[in-house]
Amino acid sequence: MSLISESIRAELTSAYSAADRYYHNLTHIETLLGLLREHQPRLNDPVSVEAAIWFHDAVYDTHRTDNETRSADLALDRLSGAADPGQRERIALMIRATANHVLPDITDERGADDCALFLDMDLAILASPPAEFTAYEQAIRREYGWVPEPMWVAGRSRVLASFLARPRIYASPPFRSLEAAARRNLTKALDALTARPS
Repeated sequence: MSLISESIRAELTSAYSAADRYYHNLTHIETLLGLLREHQPRLNDPVSVEAAIWFHDAVYDTHRTDNETRSADLALDRLSGAADPGQRERIALMIRATANHVLPDITDERGADDCALFLDMDLAILASPPAEFTAYEQAIRREYGWVPEPMWVAGRSRVLASFLARPRIYASPPFRSLEAAARRNLTKALDALTARPS
């Protein structure tokens, strides 16, 4: 079963295929769907996680700061009638959590476990092999190509440093083994940014 109808899939595929999406594109969604299949036995509600994957970057405008909220609102609208209100809200909650990739306060333990896995799947790229991580960083920079270099260095440095400052980057047990690799990549990227001439 899937909440993603053919019409929704077509709409989202079009959004993720926009020319200005160098990382947050259909390849990213397909990668997460692969991780969903890999970790499906651990998920309590894989159908909701699949919907969250499809919608989480549906709205992506690098000039705005409310993309996650707008993506969640789109999911609530498009899934009306396909999912019950509780399920729709769980999906929207997971999408909103990608704004800072911090596990929200969820009283339902099963929902919290699913959200942790979903967020960790979205952050799996941080622990990728060095060449893949470098390509990811370059793709993100292209998405923010309009940002002047000094502003980019300052802003991206804050993002990378905020991940390194966390006690743990990954919240779910299956992804904890990726922690060291992610920290190596983030540290190297942060060092490269701070070494750039001003």
